[in-house]
Amino acid sequence: MRKSDINPMPAFFDRYINLAEDLDILEALEKYAPENVYDETEKLVEMGDRVYAPGKWTVKDILQHVIDNERIMSYRALRFSRNDKTTLPGYDEEILAAHTMASKRTVQDLMDEFGLVRATSIALFKNMDEKMILSSGVAYKSEISALALGFVIVGHAVHHMNVIRERYFPLLQGDRPTLEIRKCVRI
Repeated sequence: MRKSDINPMPAFFDRYINLAEDLDILEALEKYAPENVYDETEKLVEMGDRVYAPGKWTVKDILQHVIDNERIMSYRALRFSRNDKTTLPGYDEEILAAHTMASKRTVQDLMDEFGLVRATSIALFKNMDEKMILSSGVAYKSEISALALGFVIVGHAVHHMNVIRERYFPLLQGDRPTLEIRKCVRI
């Protein structure tokens, strides 16, 4: 099923879903694989622990956040695709980020984990029929389908790479970015 099959488009999550092309979900998960979206590995490594403003995450923190988010969205998709109608809570990204080991890891290690997580997401969605993928539930106060959650996975990764390109990579040239990251707390 394609992004255009999402109906209704879930409020809040649309900001991520709309960053993905109108592809079949499996095509989207593969096209927007970590190694394709985060393809400027040398720059990611060169960033080190630089941040564009006090209190902002490092590139490694962002990678860990995107990995964590994919796991959570996949879990939600699993629950809803199996017809579990339990309302699922949001999560606080700041709490999760404060309790990782991202700063002690390498970019390559994080990218390897990201690749593994994406492979499991692809396997999950590959084994959903149309009824399962269109099944929905409530997550963080929003009705959302398993299909929409798949596109949240894709778009969320794109969103954070856009942030890195706009606000972090200019630090490598000594430029100061002028935009501030919009938090995506409790999704």
